[in-house]
This record gives sequence, C-alpha cells and structure tokens, in this order.
Amino acid sequence: MSRINKNVILALLTLTSSAFLLFQLYYYKHYLSAKNGAGLSKSKGSRIGFDGTQWRTVKKFIMLTSSQNVPVFLIDPLILELINKNFEQVKNASHGSASECKYFCVPRDFTAFALQYHLWKNEESWFRIAENMGFQCLKFESKDPRLDGIDSLSGTEIPLHYICTLASHAVHLVVFHERSGNYLWHGHLRLKGHIDRKFVPFRKLQFGRYPGAFDRPELQQVTIDGLEVLIPKDPMHFLEEIPHSRFIECRYKEARAFFQQYLDDNTVEAMAFRKSAKELMQLAAKTLKKLGVRFWLSSGTCLGWYRQCGIIPYSKDVDLGIFIQDYKSDIISAFQDAGLPLKHKFGKVEDSLELSFQGKDDVKLDIFFFYEETDYMWNGGTQAKTGKKFKYLFPKFTLCWTEFVDMKVRVPCETIEYIEANYGVLEERSSHSWSVYEFVLEPKLCNCLIQPDPA
Repeated sequence: MSRINKNVILALLTLTSSAFLLFQLYYYKHYLSAKNGAGLSKSKGSRIGFDGTQWRTVKKFIMLTSSQNVPVFLIDPLILELINKNFEQVKNASHGSASECKYFCVPRDFTAFALQYHLWKNEESWFRIAENMGFQCLKFESKDPRLDGIDSLSGTEIPLHYICTLASHAVHLVVFHERSGNYLWHGHLRLKGHIDRKFVPFRKLQFGRYPGAFDRPELQQVTIDGLEVLIPKDPMHFLEEIPHSRFIECRYKEARAFFQQYLDDNTVEAMAFRKSAKELMQLAAKTLKKLGVRFWLSSGTCLGWYRQCGIIPYSKDVDLGIFIQDYKSDIISAFQDAGLPLKHKFGKVEDSLELSFQGKDDVKLDIFFFYEETDYMWNGGTQAKTGKKFKYLFPKFTLCWTEFVDMKVRVPCETIEYIEANYGVLEERSSHSWSVYEFVLEPKLCNCLIQPDPA
C-alpha cells in the first residue's frame, strides 16, 4: 500500500512541476516579452535585431578595439545619415538604454570604421587577436606617397585598409594618415593578384575606390544601439566631404625627370618669390574658406603643380579658379580686409569676371571665374589696351584634392586636359615615355569675341 502511495505522489509532483513550467513559459511569452521587450516579438517595442549577425559583429569589433585601446570612429555613410537625422536623440541616449536596434541592424554588407594611424599602437598584435576572436582579416598595404619625393625612402609600405569578416558581415577599417596640410588621407584599396575576389563584395565598398582627403574631424562618444562608439562631432560635414574627397598626388617621379633636363632655379630671387607666393596662397585660401568659396589651382600655378610639384619662379603671380556660381558679393572687401588691395577688375559677374589683388613683394593674385555651358566651360580674358574680351574654352572638369606647398588644395581632376586647354597640346620629349613635357605657352581661344563694355 505504501509503495502505491509513493508512486501516486511522485506522479502528482511531476504533473504539478510540468504544469508550473508550462505556465511560466506562457506568462513569459505573452506578458513579460511584450512588456519588457525581451526579443521574442517583433512588435510592441521589443529589442529587435540585437542578436542579429550585423549587430554582433559590430559589438565584437568594438570590444576588440576597446580592449586594445585602438581609437576607431564610425564613418559608415548609411549609419551616419541615420544618426544625423536623429542627432539630438542619439546624443542624449545612455548606455544600454536602446530598446530597438535602429542603426547597426540596417541591412548592408559592410560597416565602415576609421582610425588615425599615428594613434595606433601594437598593430600586429591587434591583427592576431582579431583572428583569435574569430575574425578573418585582409590587410591592404601600399607605398607611402608622402615619401615619394625622397629617393632613399620611396617604396616604403604602409597599411591602408583592413577588412575583417565574422559570419556573414564585414567591418571595413579605413586607415587615415596625417598629411602636411593638417588633414587626413586614406589610400586606394587595390586588389593584388593573390587576393580572393570573393572574400567580400569589394565593389560595394564606400571607401577605397580612390584615395581620399578629409578635414581632421573632432570626435565625440555616443551610445548607438547600446554600444559606445566614437563618431565625428559634425556628422553632416563629414558626409558632405565623402563625395568630394577624391585625392590625386603630385607626380614626384616626373618632377625629378623634369629637373634632370631643366635645372631648378635656386637663386635668391626665385626662393624669395616661392616664399611670398606660398604665403599669398595661404592667405587667399584662409580668406576664401571664411567665405565658403571653393577654389582650385589654375593657369601657371596648376602647371607648376603638375609639371614640377612646385611654384614656377618666373610666373610672378598666383592663379586661382572659382566657379561663378560660388561668387560672393563681398569677395573684394574680404580680400581687402585681409590686406590684399584690388589691383584690377575686368568684366562683369554676368559675362567674364576676373579679379586681381596685390600681394606683398610685388606678387599678384589672379582669380579667374569660370562659366559653365552645356558641353564646355570658359573664363574670360580682357585686353587691357583695347578692352576686347575673349572666351578661353575648357572641357568640362571636376575637382580633386591634392597637396601643394604644404596645403590641401583643389585641382582639376582632368589635369592634362585642363592644362592643354590653357597652354596647348603637350609635346612628347621622349620617344619612350611621357615623363617630361614642353608646353606651348599659347592659350587656346574660341573664335568668338565678346564685345567690350560700353563706355
């Protein structure tokens, strides 16, 4: 009898325990998950996506960089755009307060971060630890362009990009390097022969299709989807830089070849002019930046950059170009306030404006305004004696960044076509290479004559 009673009691206890467990599961599923966002429901404010591959990959990457004191910051355009739209909310978010994955769970192939290389310590150990954590990483290196002008150091390689995958998501780490003009530069991501083209969808990369230049961003720490990350303090400014960040290098190799054939002018007068021209260009750049006006190296200044990576000492002036749509009515007064009196003003804003300002030591600043037509661009030229105006024609061009006299400045990306429009066709000086050119110093004119202004 006692034996039967024990079996009955054991069965009752089992049934009671099972029923209690079922009740707990039901209560958790239908009440607590809806109330607290436990992740079982994709409605009612649950922590949607926090266990997704993308979020986990980013979380693990941030854990890796934090543990190694690697100061990475977010530069992913898609995520920065979302952050910028909700910037005040993001700035006020506290750690762990997110109830929904809004940013790092957005469908995409990559999440892009960046770091400043001079702040990175123990790069090789970081690489090993990343692989120990489950990441598969590719490292992309290339020659340091800052050393191309130094024969003994040219060819030295530096890291440019890392791509690390975990599961089905990839983190693209863009390595920024400091340049002389107090800006940051990243290199071109080139796929060399041994690289597995199927490692990631390389064509979808947002950075690395060409070298890029950016202002040095001020950073701030925010909490995004429960993760603490650094972002540019002004996300909108960084986003505006991305489509216009393309950078082209000065051609040091060709410049050395040029000076092997044509000796550089190192007289006292030439060196004094270069110094004055550099100071004038820095002052002009500062003045135009305050006005928010884009400019680029034009005419002889552009030729000097392209041909010899420097200022042509016998040019006697500094030449800049500005699109007429960027003209500001207070541009003359701004230069005068900067200590550069107006020397000449030719033409009108409507047809062929050209400004000339007097710098110190008899160095002149010439600003040419460019007008855009359907299939070409032009700037005006005025003969001082007769008042006749001519159109100087240029094929359409875009602007790239470059480094010139320790400054980040713009030049036409289509540099050869631009210079040929200014000075005529490049003449080949060698039957085997295009390393040295002689320029025909005759500007191309169209056949049309703009009538002089009535007296």
